[in-house]
Amino acid sequence: MATKRPVPKLASIDELLLLSEQPQETSDQKGGIQSIPINKIRFFKDHPFRLYEGERLTDMANSIESNGVLVPVIIRRIETDENGCDFEMLAGHNRMNAALLIGLEHLPAIVKENLTDEEALMYVVETNVLQRSFSEMLPSEKSKVLSLRYSDMFSQGKRNDIIDELKKLENPQYDKESSTCALIGHKLNSREIVAAEYGLSKNTVARLLRIDHLIVELKRRVDDGEIGIYPAVSLSYIPETEQSFVEEVLTQNGYKVDMKKAELLRSYSGKLTTEQAAKILSGEATRKPRSKSPAPFKLKHKVYAKYFSPDTKASAVEVIIDKALEMYFAQQPRLYPESHEKKEDNTHESDL
Repeated sequence: MATKRPVPKLASIDELLLLSEQPQETSDQKGGIQSIPINKIRFFKDHPFRLYEGERLTDMANSIESNGVLVPVIIRRIETDENGCDFEMLAGHNRMNAALLIGLEHLPAIVKENLTDEEALMYVVETNVLQRSFSEMLPSEKSKVLSLRYSDMFSQGKRNDIIDELKKLENPQYDKESSTCALIGHKLNSREIVAAEYGLSKNTVARLLRIDHLIVELKRRVDDGEIGIYPAVSLSYIPETEQSFVEEVLTQNGYKVDMKKAELLRSYSGKLTTEQAAKILSGEATRKPRSKSPAPFKLKHKVYAKYFSPDTKASAVEVIIDKALEMYFAQQPRLYPESHEKKEDNTHESDL
């Protein structure tokens, strides 16, 4: 059995360009690195992690411009798509964006052959888990990691192999036997085990797993702090089509989503419309109707005292005031129309 040789690092752009002059090897066969045109590589579909932007992306581009791409990206071969891409990025989205920023046309890449979609997603997720702390991830990113670990397709043995490969890629001297990073040696099949691995409570795991059921736009709102975790969990039980209604209303009006509104939206799950979503998110659905009766008030003593003797009982005062108001309002429909008609008659006479 042939011994796998360490994957070399690239010290400069010159070495990167020289790759195109060397014999091409597939990484699956001999661990070789290929020089792949960037325009032949597409982003991973529905990439679950937020990519570098602004200063962070610029810093990476400057580093690549000075030192080259030191760690090759990992891509998988796909059937040529409508844009002419023959490969899909698995590990290296930020490096590809940074390379494009400084005008590089090729990337050093390890090409994986015949990967399933699930295996490809495992590469994407585990790469990001290794690169940064789980606690530093955004809620939607955590939800994707946990969703994968909790899914039926998850294979612990396959995951260990991928982790070893990724660690050797970063550090050729990495030794699996001496690694201090203990991996769970049996298939994760319970929420308790997943929670223990990431230092979370079972309830937290349950909530994060629900976040993965949100549409992309609502996930971004959760990541940006516009929607809290608890309201987001309630929204996750609404069908995706109806979640789109919620997103549409939020985009158009800038409403906020609190727990009360989220629960009410959830109660309409399966029959929610854009109109109903708008009423709920605007607060109209829960706004108490205005009373048709005037607000209660106390009639000041000096107002009615001049009309009654000091020994008049309160009940008698109420009866008289009631009758007086009845007589007053009985005259109003006749008084105002008559004066209005008289005004109109005068107007016509002057016009003539």
